[in-house]
Amino acid sequence: MPVYFIAEIEKIIDRDNYSRYVADVPKIIEKFGGKYLARGGKTLTIFGDWEPGKIIILEFESFEQLYRCFNSPEYRAIAPLREESTIGRAITVEGVE
Repeated sequence: MPVYFIAEIEKIIDRDNYSRYVADVPKIIEKFGGKYLARGGKTLTIFGDWEPGKIIILEFESFEQLYRCFNSPEYRAIAPLREESTIGRAITVEGVE
């Protein structure tokens, strides 16, 4: 069953470090079988008062794959670039078969 990682970058507080993160993270996502479905494109609020920032949606084949990716030494090495340069949040959700 596919698993989706959904993140919102509400605010970028250090563009240089965030740019370094954005340059390095795709190859790590790909190494662990992840695929970008959305990466900061235009959004349209359908209901509610949500004014989203940058939205990122990734697809993985399983929670195990996603977990291995975000806990890998490669990702943990660059995670501080995102953690220190942005304000955001992320969730995961199971897809449907």
